[in-house]
Order: sequence, then structure tokens, then C-alpha cells
Amino acid sequence: MRVYRLCKAKHANTAFDGDGARRYGGRWNPVGTAVVYCSGSLSLATLEALTAFGRAEAPSDYVSIEVEIPKGVTVQRMDLERLPRTWQEHPAPEALAEIGRAWAESGRSAVLAVPSAVTPSEWNYLLNPDHPEFKKLKIGDPEAFTFDPRLT
Repeated sequence: MRVYRLCKAKHANTAFDGDGARRYGGRWNPVGTAVVYCSGSLSLATLEALTAFGRAEAPSDYVSIEVEIPKGVTVQRMDLERLPRTWQEHPAPEALAEIGRAWAESGRSAVLAVPSAVTPSEWNYLLNPDHPEFKKLKIGDPEAFTFDPRLT
């Protein structure tokens, strides 16, 4: 399975340590819990990034990084029935961050598939950098990424 991460070029070397999510929190993790957010396609990663910076001028300093999750690495899929009805709202319900925290601390898997609030039929992937299987992920080289200006 391949997943994708977009980040600022200056953060490419640390894009998989989970420190940004640990420091700032996110939809699926509270402050203090390290995870790495990826998407099931580069297109979804683009849409997810757009939600982060809104309808401002498209940044020109981003890179895309492809990650291969080899067979044998445990991927847990979020059961949609377990999510609160308000899971797509912005800001995200705190219950989602609690789900991510509990998952990361449990050590059940290196990867958690969660539905995208932007496109619910598609999946984002949380990577747990503290899980032993994380070392098996094949992280590609950063490639320059340009947002189409029509998107902003």
C-alpha cells in the first residue's frame, strides 16, 4: 500500500518524527501524542493540505513524500460505527483525538486508517513513529510539489 504526505520543504527531514502533531495536536491526536498524517492518494493529501492553510495564496515551498507500507505491517482500520455523529465537524470533536491517543498508546498497529473529513469515502493514515513496525515503512525521497493556483 502507498500513502502520501505533503509538508513544507524545510520540514522534509523531520516529516516522519511526529513532533509537529505532538506539539500542536490534530483531528486525530491531542497535544502530546506523536503521529504522522498521510493520505491514501496525493490528490487527497492536496485537499487535506488546503484545509490547513485555507484559501490563501498557494504555498510554493512544499514537497510530497511517498511511503510504502509493506505487506505484513499491521494496519488497523477505524470502524465508522465507533465515530461520533459529529466526526466531520470543524473544529473536530475531542473524541477523535482521544481515539488517536488510545490507538497510539495501545501499540496495536503501526498504522491506523481513518476516514477523511474532507472526502469521507477516502482514507487518511496515521503512522505511529513509536511503533516497532514503523521502521519497516519505506519512506521515499521528497519531491517538489506545486499546488495548482486554481485551488486557492
